Amino acid sequence: MRRKLAAGNWKMNGTAKMLGEARAMAEAGAKLRTELLVCPPATLLSRMAETFAGAPVGLGGQDCHPAASGAHTGDISADMLADAGASHVILGHSERRAGHGESDALVAAKAEAAWHAGLTAVVCLGETLEEREAGRTLEIVMGQLASSVPDGASPARLVLAYEPVWAIGTGKVPTTEQIAEVHHALRAGLAERFGAAVAAGTRVLYGGSVKPSNAAEIFAVRDVDGALVGGASLKSEEFLAIARALDAAPDAT
Repeated sequence: MRRKLAAGNWKMNGTAKMLGEARAMAEAGAKLRTELLVCPPATLLSRMAETFAGAPVGLGGQDCHPAASGAHTGDISADMLADAGASHVILGHSERRAGHGESDALVAAKAEAAWHAGLTAVVCLGETLEEREAGRTLEIVMGQLASSVPDGASPARLVLAYEPVWAIGTGKVPTTEQIAEVHHALRAGLAERFGAAVAAGTRVLYGGSVKPSNAAEIFAVRDVDGALVGGASLKSEEFLAIARALDAAPDAT
């Protein structure tokens, strides 16, 4: 059985004054069946690791460089994230793919680096509105799965996050039928490439304008194992409401 996961991506938000929100999440984590993961900006990683010490809440980075070290001004390596207390790292988010020109090959190289550092890679996949309207959603998403995830994937090393680009921060959400179609295809793609056991154990999250008001409907969709949450994860009350909706959803099998 796959344990449900509520992952919060704080993006370029958060200073020390937001550690109180992290403390509230840590206190609530022990009361949930759902696993919590918070991915703050790198400046907060070490302090948040202290906040989460002893609490059942994971900590993640938002990106990493494919190299372990070197002359890469402004970048951060997977080893550095692990050293700061992270257990996960988000890779291939559409904001990185679009704003920084990240290719599938680069995302795969970053995932390799994350695995080498002992991190779980949360690999994001998703189509643009133009691709959706052209009927290319599965072509795009399955292509990203094939090229952004390296060989050797396992449930302990990989989480997938389906995030339609047109739904991120827009308030627009795909229909439950559209979400189900993509998640089912991703599960089948995992089975074809990595085997039935990997497909059965790997969590596939939905992301894109997830909030307390629509969480229950999304989490009732088969093959949705949780959410990658953006803005709503900045406030503990909203993020925990989403996590509780996950707790109440049918168990993933």
